[in-house]
Amino acid sequence: MEIALVVLVVALALAFDYTNGFHDAANAIATSVSTRALTPRAALIMAAAMNFIGALLGTEVAETIATQIVAFDLSDSEHAHVALVAILAALIGAIVWNLITWWRGLPSSSTHALIGGLVGAGIAGSFMVKWDAVVDKVVLPMIFSPLVGFSLAFLLMVGVLWLFRNSAPAKTFRRFRAAQTVSAAAMALGHGLQDAQKTMGVIFLALLTAGWAEREDGIPLWVKLAAAAAISAGTYSGGWRIMRTLGRRIIELDPARGFVAESVAAGVLYTTAFWLHAPISTTHTITSAIMGVGATKRVSAVRWGVAGNIATAWVLTIPAAAAVAALTYFLLSLVLL
Repeated sequence: MEIALVVLVVALALAFDYTNGFHDAANAIATSVSTRALTPRAALIMAAAMNFIGALLGTEVAETIATQIVAFDLSDSEHAHVALVAILAALIGAIVWNLITWWRGLPSSSTHALIGGLVGAGIAGSFMVKWDAVVDKVVLPMIFSPLVGFSLAFLLMVGVLWLFRNSAPAKTFRRFRAAQTVSAAAMALGHGLQDAQKTMGVIFLALLTAGWAEREDGIPLWVKLAAAAAISAGTYSGGWRIMRTLGRRIIELDPARGFVAESVAAGVLYTTAFWLHAPISTTHTITSAIMGVGATKRVSAVRWGVAGNIATAWVLTIPAAAAVAALTYFLLSLVLL
């Protein structure tokens, strides 16, 4: 039974990674596509390739997911079996919420859906949730990363506007449109660095639970490659519904603002991954950066009603995914426990 559960967890984790890819594809490329710096197909190919590379650049975020959210009791085979069922329920909760928000065209956080799933399933399975780590690694970054993204994007955009105040608009926009190829690639690299690692962390957690891996040995290479391939495939399949929201419904972007938003979001993703080891939301970061550059036009240029709907999805993601995961755990326990 344990073998079947581990295989099922790995398969669902990769399915979640795939949904993460098409759900969050817009994070990296929506601004570039909306400003016509890249064609949609070229942008998707670039994003998929950079996602794959980014996924292989580190494991710090994956280890946070695997070891610092829920303390699964692995003292004997019975507890390990229950832990595997809880991990399975967590993945189902995250996938269901991802699909709901994707269908609604809302750029919610796949990261927080997964973490909410782990917390909900952990509570339902009577495992200890590490609330201090959840606050430090999830809640505080969830609050501050959008604020930092908005503020930095606003200030940097003000600087760009001042620096190019006497430049010819057409020539300046052409240059920024070319520069967006680089900033979009950087954003896609950061997306792979952050989001693919979360799937690695769940698979690693399942392997640790089953006794098929040792924490000291780190994440196996096949897990890294599988997670990288899954998120890249999902990214290439596209996320057109959410792309429209990020690229046009929040604000009509020009190439300069698109470049600044992508650059700031990529910088925040790298900082939190390599320095804080915190699994932050790429969705929250790029969306807040887009709002920041948009606010430099005028406050009313940002469609705050759309932004409010997105913020509502942000707030609901962790508790909603946790509720679905808890319900799934109770249903699975009737069959598997």
